[in-house]
Amino acid sequence: MIDHNLIDLSQLDELLSEETIITMAESFKALADPTRLRILALLFNDEHSVSSLAEHLAVSQSAVSHQLRLLRTLDIVRYRKDGREVFYSLADDHVRDILLRTLEHILFD
Repeated sequence: MIDHNLIDLSQLDELLSEETIITMAESFKALADPTRLRILALLFNDEHSVSSLAEHLAVSQSAVSHQLRLLRTLDIVRYRKDGREVFYSLADDHVRDILLRTLEHILFD
């Protein structure tokens, strides 16, 4: 984990390789989609199956699966299988923190 208080500008530049910048941009693009943000909001406190997410969002399971595949590729969500059913959750507390900080930025700044 990075200690945010210890990063100076020269260290930040070293951390931001071209590959890191591209991955960050892809993550921000993934979070820029309203449907994907709704999925993440539903997963904020609980895991959900694809069918549960589709029902909450009133979209097809195929559409939800497509969105989840992208989020999974970027390590934003994770999944577990229980028989034939697949359950999704946020990948970690970093994702939860990004969502909360963005919401705080919009509502309170």
